[in-house]
Amino acid sequence: MKAGDFLKHLPLFQTFNEVELVQLDELLHFRKLPKHTLIYSPGERSESVYFLVKGTVKIGTTFDEGREVIKNVLHPMAMFGELSLVGEERRRDFAMSMNEEIQLFSLKATRFQDLLRNNNQLAMNLLTLIGNRLQKAEKRLESMILKDARERIIDFLKDSADKRGKKVGFEMLIKHSLTQQDIANITGTSRQTVTSVLNDLRKANLIYFNRRSILIRDVSKLS
Repeated sequence: MKAGDFLKHLPLFQTFNEVELVQLDELLHFRKLPKHTLIYSPGERSESVYFLVKGTVKIGTTFDEGREVIKNVLHPMAMFGELSLVGEERRRDFAMSMNEEIQLFSLKATRFQDLLRNNNQLAMNLLTLIGNRLQKAEKRLESMILKDARERIIDFLKDSADKRGKKVGFEMLIKHSLTQQDIANITGTSRQTVTSVLNDLRKANLIYFNRRSILIRDVSKLS
């Protein structure tokens, strides 16, 4: 796969011409990784940026007692590992493929930094991307402080519907590869709480779910 054919569809590189995309193609390394494979882990040198082509990747951290917190779940067209560009020397988080094989491109951070020095628009696009992620992180922190477990789980469902949902009549179908433990790790709750809330919503005929999908009957009534 040619990196240029993929990257030209990313907003980050929307101003690149064909010549620049060909030059960029020569800098990237294509990889396929099996499911449940670590891409990087805490303590490793932060040396590369990644672009997800296929599959799902989770970004998170693990506490001493073994509890996992998922900070982000990424889908194709996502960039990750970008803190290597702004001073991170060693990884603080892990990145791992989820329940299927993934395909990605990697780019050395030093090479990317060279591109940033010579392309002001690319630097602005990166600043916008990092700024948007910072805003999402702040919003999530506010949710953890101000909202109870049920509200956070419902917010997760609404956010998933907004980002990944497919409209089916008046209903919204969300296909995913998350376990209920994953949802708990994303929302800062427990698996038992996730199970209880989802079952309550199903009994109220607000959602239907199985291992691979969640169907929201009417997002406006979800509460």
